[in-house]
Amino acid sequence: MRLDVPHEVPRRRTPEAAPSLEPSPVERHRENLAARADDRRGPQVPHVKHDRPASHERPREPRERTAAHDRPMDQRTRRQVIPQQAVGLPLREEERKVLAEVGRFRVVTTRDLAETVYDNRRSRMERDLAFLREKGLVQVDSVNARRDGRGGRVERIEVVTLTRAGHDVARQTSGLPQDQKLYAGMVKPREVEHDAQIYRAYRKEAEQIERKGGTNLRVQLDFELKSQIQKAIYAERKADPQRDMAEIKQQVAEKFELPFVDGRIQIPDARIEYEQPSKNDRDIEQDQDQGSRTGHEDIEVLTAAYRPGHLRNKAQAGFHVYASSSDRATLTSRIENDHHLMENILEL
Repeated sequence: MRLDVPHEVPRRRTPEAAPSLEPSPVERHRENLAARADDRRGPQVPHVKHDRPASHERPREPRERTAAHDRPMDQRTRRQVIPQQAVGLPLREEERKVLAEVGRFRVVTTRDLAETVYDNRRSRMERDLAFLREKGLVQVDSVNARRDGRGGRVERIEVVTLTRAGHDVARQTSGLPQDQKLYAGMVKPREVEHDAQIYRAYRKEAEQIERKGGTNLRVQLDFELKSQIQKAIYAERKADPQRDMAEIKQQVAEKFELPFVDGRIQIPDARIEYEQPSKNDRDIEQDQDQGSRTGHEDIEVLTAAYRPGHLRNKAQAGFHVYASSSDRATLTSRIENDHHLMENILEL
């Protein structure tokens, strides 16, 4: 037989007892404990809630934006303070020249610095570079030169770049115009040989400009030119989104006095801007009315990595083209049917 036994047995309801006026033993115990605690604490002091400082209030008010917040993020995080060991640092004329030349071209070989700044006094250059490295202003690296597929032994070249602190010191001590852009750090290690040759081509071109009376030379690398061209194209397209892109590029190319070949704006490795000398009284009067007359020369450095089509475009662009003797030989063998393209290539 199965018996279902409930889990809880219902209790019998009893009539509620009348409330007692005497405190229960538990309540009396609690009162005794509270009384003894009061005796130990002493007199009670009412708690006064003080206002919190404004800095602890919630929610916080948004901070006022400063000029630093309006800068691009890469500039906000960039260290702006010159190292203590470089503050008020007395630099020799050659050391200031090194900072200026390296800053303008981003990377320069020690061989070129020895020739142009130190008149081939290499030991003196090495002492100055050691001093500038110790102060955290330059970085000297030895890198592979041949990375463009050419055969033969891999060469090593020693190059100099500015640090962030060196960039700031160069800006203060170089005496260069404020619109002259300076660079720090190495961007493309695989192209360091080509980039270092730009300085050598510039020196050859600058000699020709100065021989003709040009002064106040300023350098624009392709980084700066590309940035300006992109901004100009964006502004034109924003003004008229329906406008043909080829027409916009053509207009921008004319604005920057650059060739437009096969639907593309041809940008040189570097542009040298300079002030032209006045030739006669009429030119002097024009200079006084409109400012000094300016000119520019565009230079391009070719390497063995250039393809024939790229070489043709550069030749049609009318740039002053330079190449080393070894690169020139390699390029000549690749364009057997277009030997005329090599006629105007100058040797570094």
